[in-house]
Amino acid sequence: MRYRSITLLFFLLAGFTACQDELRERYQNPSSNIQPTIGEFFTGMLNNNRVRPSYWEMSTFVNWHIGVYSQSVGYLNSPSMYQQNESYIEDRWEDYYRPGPNGAGVIANFREIEKAYNLLSEAEKKDAEVFVKAAKVVLYEQTSQMVDLWGDIPFSEAGGLNSSGEIVYAKFDSAVEIYSTMLEDLKSISDFFSNANLNESVQATFSKQDILLEGNVEMWQRYTNSLLLRFLMRLSYVQEENSKSNILEILNNESQFPLLNLENYAPAHDDILLMPLLTYTDDLHHAFLDWINYPAPYYILENVLKPVNDLRIPVLYDKYGVTTNGNFTSNSEFNALPLTFKTSDQQANLEHYAIIDSATFLFNTKLPGVLLTASEVNFLKAEAYERWGGGNPEQEYFNGIKNSIIFYYYLNSLNTINFNPLTAPTNQEINDFLSNSDSLQYTGSSAERLQKIWTQKWVHFGFLQSVQSWSEIRRTGYPQLLFNPASLTGYELPPTRLTYPSNEKTYNENYAKVASQDLRNAKIFWDVK
Repeated sequence: MRYRSITLLFFLLAGFTACQDELRERYQNPSSNIQPTIGEFFTGMLNNNRVRPSYWEMSTFVNWHIGVYSQSVGYLNSPSMYQQNESYIEDRWEDYYRPGPNGAGVIANFREIEKAYNLLSEAEKKDAEVFVKAAKVVLYEQTSQMVDLWGDIPFSEAGGLNSSGEIVYAKFDSAVEIYSTMLEDLKSISDFFSNANLNESVQATFSKQDILLEGNVEMWQRYTNSLLLRFLMRLSYVQEENSKSNILEILNNESQFPLLNLENYAPAHDDILLMPLLTYTDDLHHAFLDWINYPAPYYILENVLKPVNDLRIPVLYDKYGVTTNGNFTSNSEFNALPLTFKTSDQQANLEHYAIIDSATFLFNTKLPGVLLTASEVNFLKAEAYERWGGGNPEQEYFNGIKNSIIFYYYLNSLNTINFNPLTAPTNQEINDFLSNSDSLQYTGSSAERLQKIWTQKWVHFGFLQSVQSWSEIRRTGYPQLLFNPASLTGYELPPTRLTYPSNEKTYNENYAKVASQDLRNAKIFWDVK
């Protein structure tokens, strides 16, 4: 079949050969119609190593850039620690637009889905619609990250070569308009999933091609609504009345808008997690060794977790220690490497301070990509109720912390090859911790309570959701992190946005229209606090 050949060529060029044996199981080739092409490109959109915590994503993007800007990773005080690396930024940008070994090229894949969908008969379109709707959710989640990192981006005209076969210099769409489009469309997508009734054949194909949620339409609806809630809250200080009315509509009608906050929470079933392929055998220890990002981040450990003896400390960090004459002696306490040290002092004393946990993170081949969790939804609800009423913010705040504890012990439990998983705290132990930690209590002024919500959400995001972490710090102003000034002129402090990559400036003639705002200290439109 002609379409089968085109699809296989696309994925070969896209860099999927390393995992083609497993992904081939997701590809169908019936002779009746061309619908499976859409399913294949949908799988291609999902198979994204910019979502999973892959080596390249962590080493070149998180640990070099936004992990430092959000202090979700440790780092050395180098003169250029806040300067972006043009080559690595170029990679991150291009991996959104076109497939490669590190990114799925969600734009290119989605344009192929649109093109294939438009060739279908009306009856075939009805069967394929579930793929298109789910693909839009994937597209919007990734697009929101691009907007939150850069601001205006090529979007509506991007991927012209895939959709029409012609090279198009795509315009830069307004970040405001992109968010508006996504919000409007997600509501209609939610309605679709709430009423979806797939026939047996379509359900079987969707389940096979869906490597994220295994064709679970109810979970796609919950994901859509929770993503909608995240987007609305992201805009809530620049478009407050619109965000308020829409968020309260969602929260007051959870039967119509179900979210990711199920009872008897179990991360494996209730969160949106992109699991590694069965053929994946790598881990993250090299990514953290590259630039020495493995020290425990100072603020989170010393200012947030240690004062309350947080239950997450032993699953997030390792005390580390000193090796003398081949004998290892563990440090007695969890202490974070001070940010105030000179680079030489940091390097000389690394062994004396805590590091990112080996079992949970550094040597865990089963770490999933984290797209959205129940804990985030809890904190979103807590903020909404605190600001606008309508529910119990304290309960959601504590649920968010509790679910975060459960989540990180779940990640630790996935690593059973070289480590024995830590014993997860019981519900009673978690409840006792939440009740007995004075500084965790939901007290103080409304502003102080919001600061607690935002800080705990930042803790939960960590480096696995560093784009969300950095975005929320900019949106809310919390936690109020302290940064040592770097010595490189013009790069003394972290940026408030990424600047556009060099190739986009050089080859896209539309760059001239956004050049004046392409500044590292410019702000994304929702960053108004």
